[in-house]
Amino acid sequence: MTFDSLSAFLMMGTHGVYVWSAYGFSTLALAWLVWSTLSTRRKTHDTLRKRFKRSVSR
Repeated sequence: MTFDSLSAFLMMGTHGVYVWSAYGFSTLALAWLVWSTLSTRRKTHDTLRKRFKRSVSR
């Protein structure tokens, strides 16, 4: 399917709102997943480091 202009591409016939909202939702979900994973990893790493320091100092 070819489009005559950028606005025709963005509208994608009558499906533009659905298509772009789906892309936006997917991008937000993936960004949240990456942020959540990195945040949990950082917290776990900090907790393990504190436990290790406590066990070594005994």
